[in-house]
Amino acid sequence: MVFSSAIFLYWFLPITFLLYHIVPGKKSKNILLVIASLVFYAFGQLQYLPLLLFSVLCNYVFGRLLKNAKKRKIILTFALLINIGILCLFKYTDFLITSLNQICSVAIPTTGIVLPIGISFFTFQGISYVMDVYRNPEEGSTDFFKVLLYISFFPQLIAGPIIKYHDISEEIDNRVCTLQQTAEGFRRFIIGLSKKLLLSNTAGFVVDSVFALQEAQIDIRLAWLGAICYVFQIYFDFSGYSDMAIGLGKVFGFHFKENFNYPYTADSIKEFWRRWHISLSSWFRDYLYIPLGGNRFGTVRTGMNKLIVFFATGFWHGANVTFILWGLFHGLFSVLEQANIIPVEKMRGKGIGHIYTMFLVTIGFVLFRSENLTQAMMMFTKMFTFSPFLLENTIFLKELLSPYTIFILFLCVIGSLGIVPKLNKITEKKGVEWGSYIFAIILFVFSVIDLSASTFNPFIYFQF
Repeated sequence: MVFSSAIFLYWFLPITFLLYHIVPGKKSKNILLVIASLVFYAFGQLQYLPLLLFSVLCNYVFGRLLKNAKKRKIILTFALLINIGILCLFKYTDFLITSLNQICSVAIPTTGIVLPIGISFFTFQGISYVMDVYRNPEEGSTDFFKVLLYISFFPQLIAGPIIKYHDISEEIDNRVCTLQQTAEGFRRFIIGLSKKLLLSNTAGFVVDSVFALQEAQIDIRLAWLGAICYVFQIYFDFSGYSDMAIGLGKVFGFHFKENFNYPYTADSIKEFWRRWHISLSSWFRDYLYIPLGGNRFGTVRTGMNKLIVFFATGFWHGANVTFILWGLFHGLFSVLEQANIIPVEKMRGKGIGHIYTMFLVTIGFVLFRSENLTQAMMMFTKMFTFSPFLLENTIFLKELLSPYTIFILFLCVIGSLGIVPKLNKITEKKGVEWGSYIFAIILFVFSVIDLSASTFNPFIYFQF
């Protein structure tokens, strides 16, 4: 079940919302949300519901042990091994077998394990829980259902943002759902829904069309069109999901931290990662970069720590060498910026830094989108090689760039550059905030129309 599906919009969400406000008492409401969340997950992959429950139970038990045990490092180590072991077993086993077959020229059969939906997200939340309890035993909970609600809560279960327990622990017991907060939550949800259905899916159609072409059918124009459209597709897909998650959280009284802050306005790779997938960046900073030593042991050690973190970031996204190289690509330029080999401070505010950053981000996302290195190298070759424009390529380009697509891409540019919040501030100062709700209703109508006419299109980050 996905947020942008008819069954979620017309059945699951309305029923859950109505029952939530009918059921009395916070404890009963929490139980309802747990049941709804488990149903939500089971609808997509019933066979892996026991795995989710097992993961939550393990981290709850480890949290209890860490609150009182003496040999806390041993318990933490065991907890990390269990969590990482589960993640590696289901996500990386076939990748490691395939790599071993290629390197050693053997033919070990792969397992064919289906990746559990959201395993990277709920595993990382489990790790953050036990790590935080290890650092501060007071942060853990003795109530299993609170930990279960924290990890399984359906708005952020499948694709984040990654939430820390202490960020919502107070709201599990004490939260208020006012009419204004509910309205703001639904407005935020609709904005995310429209990002996904109207912007991301339109850009995604162009991307899929270009990446499905044979090498001879792609020229420099199509290659750059596919690359740029993917930059928009992945941003509006994932930031749209985050908007929906944050909005739904607010509807039920929870306040999640922002996960995106207009990353395409960044002037450096370092700033890009402060704005892109903030919850993941913060997770790796708090639980990997700082434990490795952070920037406390000199320039060389800091650079190595960053490369390790970016390697892990790429590998977290998927069992494919393209993801690993994408992470190391960003890590390399982050290190070069840190060493001032690339003088980003001199470029800041002059437009040069923004062009440099978006160029690297676009190149990186081509690697991220490609199914393998062969396709990535083919796309790079086409992007930087001029060849005669064939008539059939020109016709295909015109078909892709319909007036509607051009209009949507224009909206993508506007929506990714932070212009909308500035307009919102102007309307709020003039006391016409109600206009944003009318606009949200209009967006919802268009989104429903689009949903009724479109085929199933899951979120990109569901595969992670």
